[in-house]
Parts: sequence; structure tokens; C-alpha cells
Amino acid sequence: MTTMSHSATIGAEAHAAPTSKSRNLSLDRARTFLTLVVLLHHAVIPYTHFGHTDPASFAGFDMIVLATDSFFMAMFFFLSGLFTWPGIARKAPSVFLRDRLLRLGLPFAVAALTLIPLAYYAIALRAEPELTFAAFWWNTVTAGPWPSGPIWFVWVLLAFDLTASLLYRVSAHLVDPGNRVSLRGFEQPVLFWLMLVAVSVVVYLPALLYFGTNKWFEFGPFSVQASRILLYFSYFFIGASVGAANFDRGILGADGQLPKSRWSWVIVTLVPYSLMWCMIYIKREILGNPDHLPYWYHLFYGTFFVLFSASILLAILAFFLHSKAPGPTLLDRMQADAYGIFLVHYPIALWIQYVLFDYGLPAIVKAAIGFVLTVILSWGLTAALRKIPGASHVL
Repeated sequence: MTTMSHSATIGAEAHAAPTSKSRNLSLDRARTFLTLVVLLHHAVIPYTHFGHTDPASFAGFDMIVLATDSFFMAMFFFLSGLFTWPGIARKAPSVFLRDRLLRLGLPFAVAALTLIPLAYYAIALRAEPELTFAAFWWNTVTAGPWPSGPIWFVWVLLAFDLTASLLYRVSAHLVDPGNRVSLRGFEQPVLFWLMLVAVSVVVYLPALLYFGTNKWFEFGPFSVQASRILLYFSYFFIGASVGAANFDRGILGADGQLPKSRWSWVIVTLVPYSLMWCMIYIKREILGNPDHLPYWYHLFYGTFFVLFSASILLAILAFFLHSKAPGPTLLDRMQADAYGIFLVHYPIALWIQYVLFDYGLPAIVKAAIGFVLTVILSWGLTAALRKIPGASHVL
């Protein structure tokens, strides 16, 4: 009987037809956890050096914001991409387009016209107490600026989904190279990490050197950070590659090496994170915090950034893949409402911060109050909205 070589086996597996998958408890928990990280990020950022908009501050929050800003949106795109390829394969192009417009396009349009102006009105009111919401809303949607807040992720994900649909029509095998690396990652996660880092360096560093960190592409409420758009697409497309076939036998296999080496990935993650802080020290204390940083600075910081982002992605997923906690946990109970929580939380967070502004409370207390109330109110509002007939298909 002929024995197939290991590399040939992986090649055959990578070409296997995608199959319909049931809910993956570990990934559901990871996605819901990331939603809470977004809420935490927005709860603490007013009390940091980065976004110091409140008299109170706490240096520990800078450590949180540096970490969250450096990975969580890329990880969201990775998780969003996981089931994209099988989803496209199961649906006609028109059905896929309709579903994506309903699930992503409609919430973005509604939120951009209502929730986002309501959120930023809290900031405008602090500077101009006599300003009415009607006047602020009209100026926002006509003259601008029209910021999108965190919902920029929604329209960008829609664009990525539609791009993936077109690429699938070109060839369903475009994801095969990434899928083969994922399959090898079952036993050797470092190979998948190296691929993720290599791709990230290629797509991110040139954009960072050209655009810098502060440039955003903006058209009305459609905005995205210029230096990171290709980085986000690479995470999304690599996620699609991982989920294309033989998902449980790839990098995210629960019985693979990734969950077994979870503590090693924590150590790997801490190294580039510490080096990013070294670069921040150089920027502030040696370079004098200039408006325009030299290219060498972007080169080093950007390298540490992509190393951290790739490492913490695997570290977080390793712990969720390893966890055998029986359900339902808090994350399990929140899972169905997580998307809605993401959509509605921003005005709630900013108005809580508006109310707390005049209170002489420590930054930790303000942030804790803001985070807990934002979670409770966002979850309650989402649960109520999902009871509206048909809303559960959108939220």
C-alpha cells in the first residue's frame, strides 16, 4: 500500500472542500472577549497620556491602551475572516451580497446617522454648552467632520467581505498557501507566526513609513487609518485561509500545539511589548516628542508593533482553545449580543464620561464606573433591540 508523504498530505488537505461548521465555543468566547476589550479601551482612554481628556489620569491605563490599540482590531479582522471562504462557497453571489449588506451595511448606516453623532455631541457640548443636538447633527452630516468612531470597522469589514467574494470567483484556491501553513501550524505554531509576521512587515512597514501614524482616509463617515488598512486586510485574508478547509486540523485545532504552548506565547508577546515602550521612551525623552518622527523610528517601532500583534493573537487564542470551562459562562451568555454591544456602546461610554468629568474621583474609579455601566447598559439595550421582530438577523 502506497504511503503519502506528509507534505503531499497537507497539500491534499488544503484543497479539501470547505464544509459547514457548527459554532466553535472557543472562538465565540474569544470574539466576545475582544468586544469587552473594546469597551475597556474606550472606558480608560480619557484617563491616559494618549487621550487625556479628563483631569484625572492613571499611567497604568497607558499600558492597557498601548496593548489594545496594537492588536485588537487586527484580531477582529482575523476572526471575521475565519468563516468567510466557506460562507462564500455555500451562497450565490447575490445572496452573499444581500446578507452582508443586511448584517453590516444597514447597521453602519443607522449608527453613522444616529449613534455616532449622539456620541460626539457629548464632546462638543463640553466645549460649547449652548449647542443643540439638532444643530450639531446637521453640521456633522452636511459640513463635517463626520467621524465614524469605532464603527469604521463595520464598513471596512463589508468592503473586505465583498473583496473576498470577488477573489473567490477568480479562484477558490487563492487561500491554499495560507491554509497549508495553518495545517503545518497544528504541530509547529511558530511557522504560522512567522508567516503572519512576514506578511505584516511587508504590508505595514512601507505604509507606516509613507503615511505615518496619524493619517486617515476619510470620506464622510467612511474612515480608516491609512497605515493599517493593508495590515487589516492581511489579517482578514489569513483568517479566511485558516478557515478555508480542515479547520480543526490547523493552527486553531484544540488538540494542536498552540494551546499546549500558551505560556510560551505570553513570554514571546511581552518582548515586543516592552520594546515598544522603549521606543516610546526614546520618542518622549530623547527625541523630544516631535511632530514628525524620523524614518528609523517608524521602522523599529513598526517592527515591534507587528511582532506584538502577531504574538498576542496566538497567545489569546491559545488560552481560549485550551479552556475547557463548561458553559454557559458570562462570555457564552453575552455571545449572541456581542455584535450589538459593539455597535451601541460608544455613545453610552462617552456620555458616562461626560457625566463623570466634573467629579473629583480617581481615574481608576471613573474608569471602573464607566466600564461596568457601559457593559450593563450596552448589553441591556442590545437585548431589548433584539426583541424587535427581525432585529436578531441584523444584531
